[in-house]
This record gives sequence, structure tokens and C-alpha cells, in this order.
Amino acid sequence: MLRSLYSAISGLKNHQVKMDVIGNNIANVNTTGFKRSRVTFSTMLSQTMKGAGSPSDNQGGTNPAQIGLGSVLTSIDQIMTQGSSQSTGKDTDVMIQGSGFFVLNHAGQTVYSRAGAFSQDSFGSLIEPGTGAFVMGYMWGEDDTTPADFSQLSRIRFALGEAMPQKSEIFIPNTPTD
Repeated sequence: MLRSLYSAISGLKNHQVKMDVIGNNIANVNTTGFKRSRVTFSTMLSQTMKGAGSPSDNQGGTNPAQIGLGSVLTSIDQIMTQGSSQSTGKDTDVMIQGSGFFVLNHAGQTVYSRAGAFSQDSFGSLIEPGTGAFVMGYMWGEDDTTPADFSQLSRIRFALGEAMPQKSEIFIPNTPTD
């Protein structure tokens, strides 16, 4: 009888953790960039009462008889799948398609985020408005002839509504036709 009480208590404790995780998922349903979690369990320990039987010519094999002695919380995993895209009407809001993270610089420390609800500061730098962290990336040159410098991350800066510099001539290479 004592064995069954320990099994039930461990199951109830683990079920409470699962309910906490589900509650957290529901509470953050409208949080930008939130990634849901799931709980996995496994058998803590089991006692074999009868071993497995091997098959014979006249009869199939039999499974062992085991009594579980409780469950244990194996892990709480974050599910990092892509969310659905939706228009926010704000020019600085962006999303990552597929896997990956935004790289942010928060007071000199590199941090990562999936949330793309950004704003601009007075210098035109893209920032995370809750913390003021700068969004980092590789900036393309002043015009299309200067390639990006991929050796170092820098703050992403631009002016909303600013047009790209126009060229008076465009070079289109000759391509063979079939």
C-alpha cells in the first residue's frame, strides 16, 4: 500500500508542474516572440514481478509484468518553431522566417531574441524598446558597390522613409539567349 501512495504522490507533483507550464503558455499567448514549453516524464523506477517469456513453436512470447514505482520529471523543453506572421503596421517590426535569433547588444553584453518588435532611437539605430538593447547585424555599404563587412557586427542604423541613392546608369551584363 505504501508503494502505491508514493506512486500517486510523485504523479500528482509532476502533474502540478505540467499544469504550471500549461498556465505559463496560456499567460504568454500574446507575448511577442514567446516560445511555448512542454513537459516530458519518465518512469522513476519499476519492479519486475515476472520476466518476459520467449516465443515457441506453439505459442508467442509474453511481456514482463512490471509495476511502476512513480514518475519523474524528465525535462521542460521550449518548442522553437516559427510563429505565424502578421502585419503590425509598424515599419520597424520584423520577424525571422525559419530558425535563428536576432543578435542584440545590451550594455555591452551579447544577447539573443526571437522577438522582433523593434523601434528606433534618435540616432536611427534599431533597438529593443523594453531594454534599449541595440539590434546588431552586418551593414551593407553606402551604395551597392561597397560590400558588407562580415568580420564584425555593428548597430543596424537607417532612416525610415529614406530612399536608396539612385544611379543614373545601370549596367546589365549581356546574357546568352537560347
